[in-house]
Amino acid sequence: MPVSDWEILEAIKRSSPVTTAALRERLGITQAGMRQRLTALEATGLLRQSRTVTGVGRPNATWSLTAAGHARFPDGHAEVTVSLIDDLTSLFGPDALERLLERREAEQKTRYAAALKGAKTLEERLERLTALRSAEGYMASLQQEAQGVFLLSEHHCPICAAATACQGFCRSELDLFRQLLEPVARVERSQHLLSGDQRCVYRIEAKECD
Repeated sequence: MPVSDWEILEAIKRSSPVTTAALRERLGITQAGMRQRLTALEATGLLRQSRTVTGVGRPNATWSLTAAGHARFPDGHAEVTVSLIDDLTSLFGPDALERLLERREAEQKTRYAAALKGAKTLEERLERLTALRSAEGYMASLQQEAQGVFLLSEHHCPICAAATACQGFCRSELDLFRQLLEPVARVERSQHLLSGDQRCVYRIEAKECD
């Protein structure tokens, strides 16, 4: 079955920056076909190509999404959300928006805590949290970096427009993860989509038992 442009964009979003060879292997496309598809997507403004030097020889071509490429993924009714944020702030002041964020965080904490209840290890908690975030559109993935150290990556932000208009959304989500996990782990955001990174990444390190 032919690979669609959407599948190529999604693979790049999950792994960018990614080489042509890695994409070809993942998607099962011939070298010539993969190069042709990537060049065509680059011409539409959805992809950008970079050159990285990893040793002796020619630099490797790597691919990542442009802002237009990221915009192809759903953003939770972005225009309406941003308009509501502006209206709320104009009508009731910034304190009203802060109270709204606190209420949203409290609701999320209750819902997430219920889903994590009964998890016996940090890894199990993180696997459940990753599944929750993926179901909400964040394209989340989990990997173990070292013993007791995990990276929770979110390759898409379905509330990106709202978070751009109000950085409190990003602060609130980091606070939420800390409240859920910091009894047993330390949580830091090591990459941030709105700071120019390709994704948001949370580094989670287990605390040593007393």
